[in-house]
Amino acid sequence: MAGDKALKFIGDEVGFPVFGFLISVLIVILYVLLRMAPELFNDIFSIIWVLYPIWLPLFLLYIFFKFWKIYVRINFFHKQEHVLLEVKLPREILKSPLAMESVFSGLHQSGGEATWFDRVIIGKARTTFSMEIASIEGEVKFFIRTRTFWREVVEAQIYAQYPEVEVIEADDYTKMIRFDLNEKSLWGADFKLKEADAYPIKTYIDYGLDKDPKEEFKIDPMAPMIEFMGGLGKGEQIWLQIMIRVNKNEKKGTWFGTTGWKDEVEDEINKLMQRDPKTKSARNLSPAGFPEIPSLSKGEQDTIASIERSLTKLAFDVGIRGIYIADKDKFRPVNIVGLIGVTKQFNSNTLNQFIPTRYMTNFDYPWQDYKGKLKNYTRRRVFDAYRRRSYFFHPYKTQPFVMNTEELATMYHFPGSNVKTPTISRVPSKKSEAPSDLPI
Repeated sequence: MAGDKALKFIGDEVGFPVFGFLISVLIVILYVLLRMAPELFNDIFSIIWVLYPIWLPLFLLYIFFKFWKIYVRINFFHKQEHVLLEVKLPREILKSPLAMESVFSGLHQSGGEATWFDRVIIGKARTTFSMEIASIEGEVKFFIRTRTFWREVVEAQIYAQYPEVEVIEADDYTKMIRFDLNEKSLWGADFKLKEADAYPIKTYIDYGLDKDPKEEFKIDPMAPMIEFMGGLGKGEQIWLQIMIRVNKNEKKGTWFGTTGWKDEVEDEINKLMQRDPKTKSARNLSPAGFPEIPSLSKGEQDTIASIERSLTKLAFDVGIRGIYIADKDKFRPVNIVGLIGVTKQFNSNTLNQFIPTRYMTNFDYPWQDYKGKLKNYTRRRVFDAYRRRSYFFHPYKTQPFVMNTEELATMYHFPGSNVKTPTISRVPSKKSEAPSDLPI
């Protein structure tokens, strides 16, 4: 059954549309060549035909290898059991996001794909954790989705930093809604970084939360997000997921060679400091022939300090997706603006910013999307992608970006009592240990 489903996903989502597009392009090129230069077309076609015993087996082997990797990977995923954990918060949390950064550090687990045999033949992949915040008609809840194998690790990391919370297994809220376009309206998008991954977002350290100020003086960057999500009404829901997996500093191909995330960070630092990447000395020379240290503004110095601090942290590949779904008669377009805006407090004009991408569909004229078919197709895809938690692999494979534990803890931590939103799902009382002098 899992194998059949994997083949269906390959055919529907990956193989045939891409393959058909490439074949169409090739046919168009050959047709144009035939019309404009028939003699050249005959010569090229003759060469291709003579050499087919060489290129055809190689081409088929390449296609087989690509499909095989997709097949075994999806087959592997279908065999994994997953669990959705809900984190119920107490009335008071006095810890800074540094505690959540420690949780993310504990989840920096890279096992599962140590060898090429594991990755290619078996289809294994390093685990993905999905950190989720959902507003169900205004009730804001925190979830973590993980493979069942990692459940105890996740719970241990959370309880080590937040012993007063409750972690329970929850039903998947995404499966409690029947997505019927005749009854529901939906808008969703992925989010990506505007600048290079080397530039961090505005973090809790920039907000001064690393110094543990008193609750009344805290400025929690998550507060606007929670307040907005808590303001939804009946028939409305907003879902936000942050999918993470360990970044292994893998090399990414470019026109000028290959580079990893750490290399990109160091390249940005060298560029800002105008220094040679090998010698680390200034590129520019003074009239006397000595390296001339560039004069940096306070803002440039702060930018370099933030980038350098980012390099000292553990890194994850990240994908962020958000959805606003509501009954058709309850759907409010202003909440689309609100969903896009939930990342604004993490943006920095001098560092990095989030922008929505991929699933957005905007048309200026009605004939650009006949009867809304393209919009409906996009809505189904973003809903299905969210529910599958599919980002790093097919059927909704997307290029991830890199964030460190400090950035992730800024975007996903358990807010304290200074966040007054009454609809946050909290436990009724704080847990405490029993008195030691109770009679036995």
